[in-house]
Amino acid sequence: MLDRAARPLVKLVDRYLPDPFIFVLILTLVAFAAAMIFEGHGPMAVIQMWGQGFWDLLSFSMQMLLVLVTGFMLASTPLVRNILDRLASLAKTPGQAIVLVTFVALIASWINWGFGLVVGALFAKALARQIRVHYPLLIASAYSGFIVWHGGLAGSIPLVIATDGHFSESTIGIIGTGETIFAFFNLAIVVALFIVVPTVNRLMLPEEKDSVYVDPKILEDNADDQIVISRPAEHLENSRILAWLVGFAGLAYIVQYFINEGGLNLNIVNFMFLFLAIILHQTPRRLLNSLNEAVKGGAGIVIQFPFYAGIMGVMTASGLAASISAAFVSLASAESLPFWSFISAGLVNIFVPSGGGQWAVQAPVMLPAAQELGASIPRVAMAVAWGDAWTNLLQPFWALPVLAIAGLKAKDIMGYCLMLLVITGIIISIGLTWL
Repeated sequence: MLDRAARPLVKLVDRYLPDPFIFVLILTLVAFAAAMIFEGHGPMAVIQMWGQGFWDLLSFSMQMLLVLVTGFMLASTPLVRNILDRLASLAKTPGQAIVLVTFVALIASWINWGFGLVVGALFAKALARQIRVHYPLLIASAYSGFIVWHGGLAGSIPLVIATDGHFSESTIGIIGTGETIFAFFNLAIVVALFIVVPTVNRLMLPEEKDSVYVDPKILEDNADDQIVISRPAEHLENSRILAWLVGFAGLAYIVQYFINEGGLNLNIVNFMFLFLAIILHQTPRRLLNSLNEAVKGGAGIVIQFPFYAGIMGVMTASGLAASISAAFVSLASAESLPFWSFISAGLVNIFVPSGGGQWAVQAPVMLPAAQELGASIPRVAMAVAWGDAWTNLLQPFWALPVLAIAGLKAKDIMGYCLMLLVITGIIISIGLTWL
């Protein structure tokens, strides 16, 4: 039944969803128009906001590019390839492959969002090398696990409000993760999604005659070509000693980092991927061959992320994001504020696809409203977090690394993501409102 229900969405998206770059250009113009119409700013004032924010995500853009590149390099090593292939061999049928990749992506994303994006996509490719399975749904399933990230261990909003000196401390104090990440209502949502998302993905699997398959040879990451040494400099390029000295130095830092109780974040994930890749590729030349393959998929990240930073600049500086939040808050009661916070956060996330940035915009509106209405502040904060994660199923911003690794376009997976958007939205709303 879900397969039949998803087909119109898949066809609709395939026909009308443009390339993500066109999508971000359209969003840019929509943000311009909204800031002028609803906030009363002049054209040049809006353009100035846009230009001033355009490069605000440079550091983050580099991090995301490295998520793609270092993850690809690590996955192309013989050891990791063998591990992924052995794990993939647990699935014997297309349906089992869909469920397994979803479950692995959910676990990895709950631990750390960057880790989840890379692991899900790479594991999906390993499965596709072994099983004939509808490839667009397989990649959509790998990406769908990302929905739990903001309710997990690396959720930026619950971690921010649990940190001494956060910008809202004078208003709400310090709220520990026992009231947010590990609260009953949040864990119930996570458990429900761990059950429902793999089930929905499995039920959307089309019949064999309607499936799209990919040649396993295309998915091979053959970076370790035969090396021929013809000049002295190439001895250094193929030196195991040089690679291992630097690689194990990086590994020593990682061990020390976790001994000192360092937490998982995007930088340490990239650091681990990079230095494990250096060690496991054994020589600088093999690593560089893998790098040359990896960077081919990073073009979307390089060109699109600055445009999203510009949109965020318009949304925040013009007051448009705060106005959207305030409009939803005006409809709320103490009991319904988490629901309206969730919906407003989902809408704002389409224009401001950054959890931390979104909280900075919405907290000054949501927190006073929660205090005035007597609503649960931890629940409202998590509602904003879940809203941010929810519409990532619609927003191609976060799918770019997954699509680059998989070799697909956004239109190939977004039809399935739209079906998940509806179903997961109902589940999260129930958890935030009534549990």
